[in-house]
Amino acid sequence: MDVEFADEQWDQLESQHNFNAGFAREIVRAYRKRLHVIRSAPDERTFYELKSLHFEKLKGNRDHQRSMRLNDQWRLILEIKPSQPKNIMIIVGIEDYH
Repeated sequence: MDVEFADEQWDQLESQHNFNAGFAREIVRAYRKRLHVIRSAPDERTFYELKSLHFEKLKGNRDHQRSMRLNDQWRLILEIKPSQPKNIMIIVGIEDYH
């Protein structure tokens, strides 16, 4: 899938090895791994098949967004932008779910 970033810091977090955006090393490492998985996936159905990602649709006023687990506490928040020939995954942010 193609990837876009809602904020420049999410692009920096992936591409600049010394940038951590205030997150622990474990979270940054998990974020970079997830971006690798996203970029190599043909479409979002792949994420549902990989149960360890806990890819799920959010509810309420965020029903246009999805989340993907980074660890037990932190989630990667995503939006899917329909496009041809394949959809684009927009990285919205990282949120604490506790």
